[in-house]
Amino acid sequence: MAQSPDTPGNRATGRQLQVETHGLDVIADAERKGSPRTLFWPWFGANVSVLGLSYGSFALGFGTSFWQSLAAGVIGIVFSFLLCGFVAVAGKRGSAPTMVLSRAAYGVRGNRLPSVISWVLTVGWETVLCALATLATATVFGRLGWGGGTETKVVALVLVGALTVVGGVMGFDLIMRLQTVITVVTGVLTVVYIGLVADHIHWGTVSALPSGSAQEFIGTLVFMMTGFGLGWVNAAADYSRYLPRSSSGRGVIGWTTFGASLAPLLLLVFGLLLAGSSTKLSAAIAADPIGALTIILPTWFLVPFAVVAVLGLVGGAVLDIYSSGLALLSAGIRIPRYVAAFVDGVLMIAGSIYIVFFADDFLGQFMGFLTTLGVPIAAWCGIMLADLALRRRDYDDVDLYRPVGRYGDVPPTPLLLTVAATGLGWGLVTNSAAGWLDWQGYLLGPFGLGGKSGAWAYANLGVLAALALGFLGTLALTRTRVRAQESRAPSPSDAGAAV
Repeated sequence: MAQSPDTPGNRATGRQLQVETHGLDVIADAERKGSPRTLFWPWFGANVSVLGLSYGSFALGFGTSFWQSLAAGVIGIVFSFLLCGFVAVAGKRGSAPTMVLSRAAYGVRGNRLPSVISWVLTVGWETVLCALATLATATVFGRLGWGGGTETKVVALVLVGALTVVGGVMGFDLIMRLQTVITVVTGVLTVVYIGLVADHIHWGTVSALPSGSAQEFIGTLVFMMTGFGLGWVNAAADYSRYLPRSSSGRGVIGWTTFGASLAPLLLLVFGLLLAGSSTKLSAAIAADPIGALTIILPTWFLVPFAVVAVLGLVGGAVLDIYSSGLALLSAGIRIPRYVAAFVDGVLMIAGSIYIVFFADDFLGQFMGFLTTLGVPIAAWCGIMLADLALRRRDYDDVDLYRPVGRYGDVPPTPLLLTVAATGLGWGLVTNSAAGWLDWQGYLLGPFGLGGKSGAWAYANLGVLAALALGFLGTLALTRTRVRAQESRAPSPSDAGAAV
């Protein structure tokens, strides 16, 4: 990924930027360069957003104390990004996008189901990030007396959307350069922000927050998982695929987990301290998660804050739009990668318009989105990780694209497991703040968990259940299938037709 393993730039340093032509194809050996440590930059840059501060308010909203929220956050963030690290190993073993490597478990065309789910999730995330960047810019301009109304939001949305779409269309080289810049700029300015508002922390108030129940702790934990690593796990191999296949698997896991977790952990601690010190600030964050953080800032730092907020959110959105384009191709749409990224960008802007100009309750809809799509993605993740754990050899590059190859076309077991795990998971989650999701939670009563108004209603057990069922079911039911696949000789490069 970098011309020098220790160069934070990336593999494109010294090369002229151009639109990436790679789509779902396997990266050739000559183009696989760098070392696992270069994974730090895209993952840190994508997760250094000041949105991490707002998660402090989200966590406390479950009714947990500071220490409970902190424990749930640390466990949820590290564990969920560790899952990303494991999936990233598949990238260096197969050198193809995540949702192509998933074909080994789901079959070449059976994999279109999780690809569609992955596409919806990534488009949803990039839409949320684009909308938040727009709202934050309008809030800052309003405080400065430079506007902040509809006109400001329109201009901000156009600029943020354009920057995100350009990054996604250009592809890997520009993204890696952009993420390095975002990492440095946002890292420095975020530290300055923390220093400026540190005097708003009142430890006496924070430490007096009452403890929540075990169910509320689990709900906080699952929310942190879905808000962080489970939102990225379906794209985790999209960047490690550029590494040589001889790269250390432990290094891939470690640098992915470390790079992705570092900023969210630090931001969460400070966000908990801020939100726990002021109920007014915590309530404001629910309506405008980024803009509300300007309430306690001195005026002279508002513009730098807007820069750090927008860059951090764009950093995540760019990675999402790149991966959403790959997921769209994997779902069976036959267009160039850069066209797919552009299509997703149009959808992102349309969704952002709804959030910015029409939606009333951001936090409720956001939490509903995370938990609802978090269930099938958790099921896919469990199946993908178990399949990867069962394999002892690298993927067969040719058969990843052939329905008649060793991985099959539409094997029923993984699809039935996904449907069963998703059905189980949706029956164990609730989203009362999002009215269109009130059908969920249908198993809470039959399972003796108190129904939709009981103590377990908001513990979001469905995400954990889907992850566990997908993983254990795959280990139990597909071991023989994987062994049969790996006993076959490598396929010749001209073998049969590809999808």
